[in-house]
Amino acid sequence: MITKRQENILKFLAEEYIKTAKPVSSSTICKYLKCSSATIRNEMVILDELGYLEKNHFASGRIPSEKGYKYYVDKLMSPKNMTGEEMLKLQTIFHNKALDLNDIILKSIELISEMTNYTSVVLGKSSNESLLKKVEVVPLENDKVLTMVITDKGHVEYKNMYLPNTDIEEVIKTVNLINRMIVGTPIDCISERLEYDIKPIIGKYVTQHEILYNAFYDAFTSFTNKSADVHFVGRNNFLKQPEFENIDAVKKVLTKLDDVSSISDMAEEKNGINIYIGKDSELSEDIAVVKTKYNYGGLEGTIAIIGPKRMEYEKVVTLLNYINENLSNTKN
Repeated sequence: MITKRQENILKFLAEEYIKTAKPVSSSTICKYLKCSSATIRNEMVILDELGYLEKNHFASGRIPSEKGYKYYVDKLMSPKNMTGEEMLKLQTIFHNKALDLNDIILKSIELISEMTNYTSVVLGKSSNESLLKKVEVVPLENDKVLTMVITDKGHVEYKNMYLPNTDIEEVIKTVNLINRMIVGTPIDCISERLEYDIKPIIGKYVTQHEILYNAFYDAFTSFTNKSADVHFVGRNNFLKQPEFENIDAVKKVLTKLDDVSSISDMAEEKNGINIYIGKDSELSEDIAVVKTKYNYGGLEGTIAIIGPKRMEYEKVVTLLNYINENLSNTKN
Protein backbone atom coordinates (compact mmCIF):
# COMPACT_ATOMS: atom_id res chain seq x y z
CA MET A 1 0.00 0.00 0.00
CA ILE A 2 1.44 3.37 -0.93
CA THR A 3 0.79 6.67 0.82
CA LYS A 4 -1.29 9.56 -0.50
CA ARG A 5 1.83 11.59 -1.24
CA GLN A 6 3.38 8.69 -3.12
CA GLU A 7 0.16 8.38 -5.12
CA ASN A 8 0.36 12.09 -5.97
CA ILE A 9 3.95 11.66 -7.10
CA LEU A 10 3.10 8.62 -9.23
CA LYS A 11 0.07 10.36 -10.78
CA PHE A 12 2.00 13.51 -11.66
CA LEU A 13 4.97 11.55 -12.96
CA ALA A 14 2.80 9.29 -15.13
CA GLU A 15 0.82 12.18 -16.62
CA GLU A 16 3.96 14.27 -17.20
CA TYR A 17 5.71 11.39 -18.95
CA ILE A 18 2.62 10.60 -21.04
CA LYS A 19 2.54 14.24 -22.13
CA THR A 20 6.24 14.85 -22.79
CA ALA A 21 7.74 11.38 -23.43
CA LYS A 22 10.67 12.55 -21.26
CA PRO A 23 11.75 11.00 -17.94
CA VAL A 24 10.59 13.10 -14.99
CA SER A 25 13.15 14.47 -12.54
CA SER A 26 12.66 14.96 -8.80
CA SER A 27 13.11 18.74 -9.27
CA THR A 28 10.13 18.85 -11.66
CA ILE A 29 7.99 17.02 -9.10
CA CYS A 30 9.22 19.36 -6.33
CA LYS A 31 7.92 22.38 -8.23
CA TYR A 32 4.52 20.74 -8.68
CA LEU A 33 4.02 19.35 -5.17
CA LYS A 34 5.93 22.14 -3.40
CA CYS A 35 7.91 19.69 -1.28
CA SER A 36 11.60 19.62 -0.49
CA SER A 37 13.85 17.84 -2.95
CA ALA A 38 15.03 15.46 -0.22
CA THR A 39 11.44 14.44 0.55
CA ILE A 40 10.63 13.81 -3.12
CA ARG A 41 13.84 11.84 -3.67
CA ASN A 42 13.11 9.65 -0.65
CA GLU A 43 9.56 8.98 -1.83
CA MET A 44 10.78 8.15 -5.33
CA VAL A 45 13.29 5.67 -3.91
CA ILE A 46 10.41 3.92 -2.13
CA LEU A 47 8.32 3.87 -5.32
CA ASP A 48 11.37 2.48 -7.14
CA GLU A 49 11.79 -0.28 -4.57
CA LEU A 50 8.06 -1.12 -4.73
CA GLY A 51 8.34 -1.49 -8.51
CA TYR A 52 6.15 1.47 -9.56
CA LEU A 53 8.95 3.45 -11.20
CA GLU A 54 11.95 2.62 -13.33
CA LYS A 55 14.95 4.49 -14.64
CA ASN A 56 15.28 5.34 -18.28
CA HIS A 57 18.63 4.08 -19.54
CA PHE A 58 19.22 7.08 -21.81
CA ALA A 59 18.35 10.00 -19.52
CA SER A 60 18.11 10.99 -15.88
CA GLY A 61 14.75 10.96 -14.15
CA ARG A 62 12.16 8.24 -13.76
CA ILE A 63 9.33 6.81 -15.85
CA PRO A 64 6.38 4.63 -14.77
CA SER A 65 6.98 0.90 -14.81
CA GLU A 66 4.35 -1.47 -16.12
CA LYS A 67 3.17 -1.92 -12.52
CA GLY A 68 3.11 1.86 -12.15
CA TYR A 69 0.94 2.32 -15.24
CA LYS A 70 -1.48 -0.33 -13.98
CA TYR A 71 -1.78 1.36 -10.58
CA TYR A 72 -2.31 4.71 -12.29
CA VAL A 73 -5.03 3.32 -14.58
CA ASP A 74 -6.81 1.39 -11.81
CA LYS A 75 -6.68 3.97 -9.02
CA LEU A 76 -5.37 7.39 -10.00
CA MET A 77 -6.50 8.53 -13.42
CA SER A 78 -9.63 10.62 -13.79
CA PRO A 79 -11.91 11.07 -16.83
CA LYS A 80 -10.70 13.64 -19.31
CA ASN A 81 -13.35 15.85 -20.88
CA MET A 82 -13.53 15.92 -24.65
CA THR A 83 -12.99 19.25 -26.37
CA GLY A 84 -15.95 20.93 -28.02
CA GLU A 85 -14.40 20.27 -31.43
CA GLU A 86 -13.93 16.55 -30.71
CA MET A 87 -17.51 16.19 -29.48
CA LEU A 88 -18.89 18.09 -32.49
CA LYS A 89 -17.01 15.86 -34.93
CA LEU A 90 -18.33 12.68 -33.32
CA GLN A 91 -21.86 14.05 -32.98
CA THR A 92 -21.84 14.84 -36.70
CA ILE A 93 -21.23 11.15 -37.40
CA PHE A 94 -23.89 9.86 -35.00
CA HIS A 95 -26.51 12.33 -36.24
CA ASN A 96 -25.93 11.54 -39.91
CA LYS A 97 -29.08 9.61 -40.89
CA ALA A 98 -27.49 8.55 -44.18
CA LEU A 99 -24.99 6.32 -42.36
CA ASP A 100 -25.74 2.77 -41.27
CA LEU A 101 -24.39 1.43 -37.98
CA ASN A 102 -21.37 -0.18 -39.61
CA ASP A 103 -20.38 3.12 -41.26
CA ILE A 104 -20.86 5.00 -37.99
CA ILE A 105 -18.45 2.68 -36.19
CA LEU A 106 -15.84 2.84 -38.96
CA LYS A 107 -15.97 6.64 -39.22
CA SER A 108 -15.80 6.90 -35.42
CA ILE A 109 -12.57 4.91 -35.20
CA GLU A 110 -11.11 6.95 -38.05
CA LEU A 111 -11.73 10.04 -35.94
CA ILE A 112 -10.29 8.44 -32.81
CA SER A 113 -7.14 7.52 -34.71
CA GLU A 114 -6.88 11.09 -35.97
CA MET A 115 -7.47 12.59 -32.50
CA THR A 116 -5.02 10.35 -30.66
CA ASN A 117 -2.39 9.35 -33.24
CA TYR A 118 -2.93 5.74 -32.17
CA THR A 119 -3.98 2.71 -34.19
CA SER A 120 -7.69 1.88 -34.14
CA VAL A 121 -9.24 -1.43 -35.10
CA VAL A 122 -12.74 -2.84 -35.38
CA LEU A 123 -13.10 -6.60 -35.06
CA GLY A 124 -16.48 -7.67 -36.36
CA LYS A 125 -18.13 -11.02 -35.77
CA SER A 126 -16.58 -13.93 -37.60
CA SER A 127 -18.08 -14.34 -41.06
CA ASN A 128 -19.23 -17.89 -40.29
CA GLU A 129 -21.72 -16.47 -37.79
CA SER A 130 -23.49 -14.54 -40.57
CA LEU A 131 -26.12 -15.69 -43.03
CA LEU A 132 -26.31 -14.83 -46.71
CA LYS A 133 -29.01 -12.21 -47.25
CA LYS A 134 -28.52 -11.32 -50.90
CA VAL A 135 -26.08 -11.25 -53.82
CA GLU A 136 -26.04 -8.30 -56.20
CA VAL A 137 -23.95 -7.47 -59.27
CA VAL A 138 -23.08 -4.21 -61.02
CA PRO A 139 -21.63 -4.29 -64.56
CA LEU A 140 -18.34 -2.39 -64.94
CA GLU A 141 -16.16 -1.61 -67.94
CA ASN A 142 -13.66 -3.94 -69.60
CA ASP A 143 -15.50 -7.23 -68.91
CA LYS A 144 -15.56 -6.65 -65.17
CA VAL A 145 -18.44 -7.11 -62.76
CA LEU A 146 -18.66 -5.83 -59.19
CA THR A 147 -20.20 -8.51 -56.98
CA MET A 148 -21.70 -7.62 -53.61
CA VAL A 149 -22.32 -10.29 -50.97
CA ILE A 150 -24.68 -8.96 -48.28
CA THR A 151 -25.15 -10.69 -44.92
CA ASP A 152 -27.95 -10.57 -42.38
CA LYS A 153 -25.62 -8.58 -40.08
CA GLY A 154 -25.48 -5.75 -42.57
CA HIS A 155 -21.93 -6.49 -43.74
CA VAL A 156 -21.22 -6.08 -47.45
CA GLU A 157 -18.27 -7.78 -49.11
CA TYR A 158 -17.22 -6.44 -52.53
CA LYS A 159 -15.31 -8.37 -55.17
CA ASN A 160 -14.38 -7.46 -58.73
CA MET A 161 -14.73 -10.39 -61.12
CA TYR A 162 -13.17 -10.47 -64.57
CA LEU A 163 -15.54 -12.26 -66.95
CA PRO A 164 -14.29 -11.95 -70.53
CA ASN A 165 -16.79 -12.60 -73.32
CA THR A 166 -19.60 -13.16 -70.83
CA ASP A 167 -23.14 -11.89 -71.40
CA ILE A 168 -24.36 -9.78 -68.45
CA GLU A 169 -27.76 -11.47 -68.75
CA GLU A 170 -26.04 -14.78 -68.01
CA VAL A 171 -24.46 -13.22 -64.90
CA ILE A 172 -27.85 -11.98 -63.72
CA LYS A 173 -29.39 -15.44 -64.24
CA THR A 174 -26.63 -16.95 -62.08
CA VAL A 175 -27.21 -14.40 -59.32
CA ASN A 176 -30.95 -14.98 -59.39
CA LEU A 177 -30.39 -18.74 -59.07
CA ILE A 178 -28.08 -18.24 -56.06
CA ASN A 179 -30.52 -15.85 -54.39
CA ARG A 180 -33.41 -18.23 -54.99
CA MET A 181 -31.70 -21.35 -53.66
CA ILE A 182 -29.18 -20.49 -50.95
CA VAL A 183 -30.23 -17.23 -49.28
CA GLY A 184 -30.25 -17.80 -45.50
CA THR A 185 -27.26 -20.15 -45.64
CA PRO A 186 -24.42 -19.58 -43.11
CA ILE A 187 -21.52 -17.95 -44.92
CA ASP A 188 -19.13 -20.80 -44.16
CA CYS A 189 -21.56 -23.31 -45.72
CA ILE A 190 -22.11 -21.49 -49.02
CA SER A 191 -19.27 -23.15 -50.93
CA GLU A 192 -20.72 -26.54 -50.01
CA ARG A 193 -24.22 -25.47 -51.09
CA LEU A 194 -22.83 -24.21 -54.39
CA GLU A 195 -21.08 -27.53 -54.96
CA TYR A 196 -24.03 -29.79 -54.15
CA ASP A 197 -27.12 -27.68 -54.93
CA ILE A 198 -26.17 -25.16 -57.62
CA LYS A 199 -23.52 -26.93 -59.68
CA PRO A 200 -25.72 -29.91 -60.74
CA ILE A 201 -28.50 -27.69 -62.10
CA ILE A 202 -26.89 -24.41 -63.22
CA GLY A 203 -26.47 -25.75 -66.76
CA LYS A 204 -30.27 -25.85 -67.15
CA TYR A 205 -30.56 -22.09 -66.61
CA VAL A 206 -27.24 -20.57 -67.71
CA THR A 207 -25.50 -21.16 -71.03
CA GLN A 208 -22.06 -19.96 -69.88
CA HIS A 209 -22.45 -21.89 -66.67
CA GLU A 210 -18.92 -23.22 -66.24
CA ILE A 211 -17.09 -19.88 -66.18
CA LEU A 212 -19.80 -18.26 -64.05
CA TYR A 213 -20.02 -21.08 -61.52
CA ASN A 214 -16.25 -21.03 -61.03
CA ALA A 215 -16.17 -17.24 -60.66
CA PHE A 216 -18.89 -17.17 -57.99
CA TYR A 217 -17.45 -20.20 -56.20
CA ASP A 218 -14.07 -18.43 -55.94
CA ALA A 219 -15.74 -15.22 -54.74
CA PHE A 220 -17.63 -16.97 -51.93
CA THR A 221 -14.60 -19.03 -50.93
CA SER A 222 -12.55 -15.83 -50.62
CA PHE A 223 -15.21 -14.30 -48.38
CA THR A 224 -15.57 -17.39 -46.21
CA ASN A 225 -11.83 -17.68 -45.66
CA LYS A 226 -11.74 -14.33 -43.91
CA SER A 227 -11.71 -15.28 -40.24
CA ALA A 228 -13.18 -11.96 -39.17
CA ASP A 229 -14.44 -8.65 -40.48
CA VAL A 230 -11.41 -6.51 -39.55
CA HIS A 231 -10.78 -2.82 -40.18
CA PHE A 232 -7.53 -1.11 -39.18
CA VAL A 233 -7.03 2.67 -39.16
CA GLY A 234 -3.67 4.35 -38.59
CA ARG A 235 -1.43 1.28 -38.61
CA ASN A 236 1.60 3.48 -39.24
CA ASN A 237 0.82 5.83 -36.35
CA PHE A 238 3.44 3.92 -34.37
CA LEU A 239 6.02 5.77 -36.46
CA LYS A 240 4.86 9.02 -34.81
CA GLN A 241 5.69 7.77 -31.30
CA PRO A 242 9.22 8.34 -29.96
CA GLU A 243 9.25 4.84 -28.44
CA PHE A 244 9.18 3.41 -31.95
CA GLU A 245 11.91 5.36 -33.71
CA ASN A 246 13.56 2.00 -34.34
CA ILE A 247 11.98 0.68 -37.53
CA ASP A 248 12.59 -2.93 -36.45
CA ALA A 249 10.45 -2.35 -33.35
CA VAL A 250 7.63 -1.01 -35.57
CA LYS A 251 7.89 -4.01 -37.91
CA LYS A 252 7.56 -6.41 -34.97
CA VAL A 253 4.42 -4.67 -33.76
CA LEU A 254 2.85 -4.52 -37.23
CA THR A 255 3.58 -8.22 -37.73
CA LYS A 256 1.82 -8.96 -34.45
CA LEU A 257 -1.19 -6.92 -35.57
CA ASP A 258 -1.55 -9.19 -38.59
CA ASP A 259 -2.55 -11.92 -36.12
CA VAL A 260 -6.02 -10.58 -35.30
CA SER A 261 -6.61 -13.33 -32.75
CA SER A 262 -3.96 -11.78 -30.48
CA ILE A 263 -6.34 -8.84 -30.02
CA SER A 264 -9.69 -10.61 -30.09
CA ASP A 265 -8.57 -13.36 -27.68
CA MET A 266 -7.56 -11.01 -24.85
CA ALA A 267 -9.67 -12.12 -21.90
CA GLU A 268 -12.55 -9.79 -21.12
CA GLU A 269 -12.11 -9.08 -17.40
CA LYS A 270 -15.21 -6.91 -17.14
CA ASN A 271 -17.96 -5.35 -19.19
CA GLY A 272 -17.28 -1.92 -20.65
CA ILE A 273 -13.69 -0.80 -21.09
CA ASN A 274 -10.76 -3.23 -20.73
CA ILE A 275 -7.14 -2.04 -20.60
CA TYR A 276 -4.11 -4.24 -21.31
CA ILE A 277 -0.67 -2.81 -20.56
CA GLY A 278 2.71 -4.15 -21.63
CA LYS A 279 2.95 -7.92 -21.31
CA ASP A 280 -0.82 -8.17 -20.77
CA SER A 281 -1.36 -6.90 -24.32
CA GLU A 282 0.44 -9.96 -25.72
CA LEU A 283 1.68 -7.67 -28.51
CA SER A 284 4.76 -6.05 -27.00
CA GLU A 285 6.10 -4.90 -23.64
CA ASP A 286 5.94 -1.35 -25.02
CA ILE A 287 2.29 -1.54 -26.18
CA ALA A 288 -1.05 -0.81 -24.51
CA VAL A 289 -4.48 -1.85 -25.79
CA VAL A 290 -7.79 -0.33 -24.71
CA LYS A 291 -10.83 -2.19 -26.02
CA THR A 292 -14.56 -2.43 -25.63
CA LYS A 293 -17.27 -4.69 -27.04
CA TYR A 294 -20.34 -3.39 -28.83
CA ASN A 295 -23.66 -5.08 -29.60
CA TYR A 296 -26.17 -2.71 -31.12
CA GLY A 297 -28.79 -3.15 -33.81
CA GLY A 298 -27.66 -6.72 -34.45
CA LEU A 299 -24.09 -5.62 -35.17
CA GLU A 300 -21.54 -7.14 -32.79
CA GLY A 301 -17.81 -6.77 -32.42
CA THR A 302 -14.92 -5.10 -30.64
CA ILE A 303 -13.28 -1.71 -30.91
CA ALA A 304 -9.63 -1.59 -29.84
CA ILE A 305 -7.22 1.33 -29.58
CA ILE A 306 -3.56 0.33 -29.75
CA GLY A 307 -0.73 2.65 -28.80
CA PRO A 308 2.44 2.96 -26.76
CA LYS A 309 2.46 2.05 -23.07
CA ARG A 310 2.76 5.82 -22.63
CA MET A 311 -0.83 6.18 -23.82
CA GLU A 312 -3.29 8.96 -22.95
CA TYR A 313 -5.50 6.47 -21.15
CA GLU A 314 -7.98 9.06 -19.84
CA LYS A 315 -8.62 10.44 -23.32
CA VAL A 316 -8.97 7.03 -24.96
CA VAL A 317 -11.33 5.74 -22.27
CA THR A 318 -13.45 8.92 -22.55
CA LEU A 319 -13.69 8.58 -26.34
CA LEU A 320 -14.66 4.89 -26.20
CA ASN A 321 -17.24 5.54 -23.50
CA TYR A 322 -18.72 8.31 -25.64
CA ILE A 323 -18.96 5.99 -28.64
CA ASN A 324 -20.57 3.25 -26.54
CA GLU A 325 -23.13 5.64 -25.06
CA ASN A 326 -24.07 7.03 -28.47
CA LEU A 327 -24.20 3.63 -30.16
CA SER A 328 -26.77 2.53 -27.59
CA ASN A 329 -29.00 5.39 -28.76
CA THR A 330 -28.46 4.72 -32.46
CA LYS A 331 -31.07 2.89 -34.51
CA ASN A 332 -29.89 0.72 -37.33
